[in-house]
Amino acid sequence: MKKHDPLVDSLNFESPKLSLDAMSSERVDTTRTLPLATGNIARRRIHVTSRMLGSLLLGGVAILGSILVFRQGLLPLIDAVFHPGPEWLSVFRRAGILLTAVGGYWAYVHWHEKREATELRLRPVHLMLGGASGAALAALPIAVLFALGVYEQVQFRGASPALLGVAAVICIAAIIEELVYRCLLFRLLERAWGTKLALVVQAVVFALQHLENVEQGGTSDVVAMLVSVTLLGLLWAGVFVLARNLWVVAANHAAWNFTILLSGLPLSGIEDWRKLAPLESRFAGPDWLTGGMFGTESSLLVIVSITIAVVLLLRAARRRGAFFVPVASPDAMPAKP
Repeated sequence: MKKHDPLVDSLNFESPKLSLDAMSSERVDTTRTLPLATGNIARRRIHVTSRMLGSLLLGGVAILGSILVFRQGLLPLIDAVFHPGPEWLSVFRRAGILLTAVGGYWAYVHWHEKREATELRLRPVHLMLGGASGAALAALPIAVLFALGVYEQVQFRGASPALLGVAAVICIAAIIEELVYRCLLFRLLERAWGTKLALVVQAVVFALQHLENVEQGGTSDVVAMLVSVTLLGLLWAGVFVLARNLWVVAANHAAWNFTILLSGLPLSGIEDWRKLAPLESRFAGPDWLTGGMFGTESSLLVIVSITIAVVLLLRAARRRGAFFVPVASPDAMPAKP
């Protein structure tokens, strides 16, 4: 989660006609594709990349433009006509941002890609599994670090009613981030360049947008953050490759963030919510184990655990034939049956 991301702050708070997202249920028959000559491959790559960039721009405008229209147009109108008061206006703002972002993405998929947005289908069982695995992945290394004395509990404050509002912000922010980075950016990159390259590019972009969170830190803080958040980008893209579902990967992301918050530790360098956590905790070890100013996510133990999870996820996805190789590639191979 970005520290001063305008999306989070506001909560306060053509492409080939074949749909890649349908590949989880219906495998592409690449055996029908004839090999391309080297020159044709180069021209095809340029053409596919230019179309991908255009689609990416259009999708971004659809999502962010929908949010902007709601915030600058509909929300002030609701306030002027109904006078809901600050608390209800905040509820309308959060719900409206979520609904317009998802609605903008749906409209982009429906009218530009001309397909059903299968990644928006609600799958309750998979959603619960995604949330549980995200919470467990964060909780296990944190518990080990507490047991080793790297983190120390100062006091137990109990649950605060304000945690519900924070949980809502975390969930909405996770949904919007996954909508932008996995459903839009990763999926379009994957369709144009294949799964492997798309995984790397979207993870690096995801990490770079967190640089503001460590702007007061040293070189070691920046490097550790870039490594950890790049791995998290790979992790959540891996979940998306397996599930091909927004809500599953968003549940994993939100559960990861909320588990860190509950432990009383900094969340992606954000200190603001620590006072609301049931636990008041403090660092009692070296930065390479505590994570330093960015918090738990930059701890070496957490980085190792994320790395293991990423390797297992991507191996599982590869075994299931979920990796995609674009047609305009000399490495294009028939998909596994």
